[in-house]
Amino acid sequence: MSFISKIFGPKSKYDKSLPYTYTAKVYSIEENKDIFINYFSDTICGLIEHLDKKNIEPENVEICGVYRKKEIPLDIEYCISSSGRWLERPHICQSLENHYKKTLDIRYKGHTEKQPCAFDDRDRNGS
Repeated sequence: MSFISKIFGPKSKYDKSLPYTYTAKVYSIEENKDIFINYFSDTICGLIEHLDKKNIEPENVEICGVYRKKEIPLDIEYCISSSGRWLERPHICQSLENHYKKTLDIRYKGHTEKQPCAFDDRDRNGS
């Protein structure tokens, strides 16, 4: 990471057409949307990887792209396999890229299986 990046952060964080970060709301009690735990990552693949490491199943999760002034939910179906498990890199990148190409849905912009990914300059750790 360059000196400039350390001070100002990743360049992609200044692109207002991309989410600033991603959040997952994990609902603790079924049927109750008021009680949840938030997980965060600067990339969708990092967030999914973090959820998978914590053995959090997709059916109790809502994922959002967080923009400067709003949260926009993502359709989780593009983040899971046909067997209902979280997709791993590069499969999640490919899934999101394919969906974006078909629909041009801005929520899925910037994710690519191959270089250059619009999120390559970001940390993939989840918390």
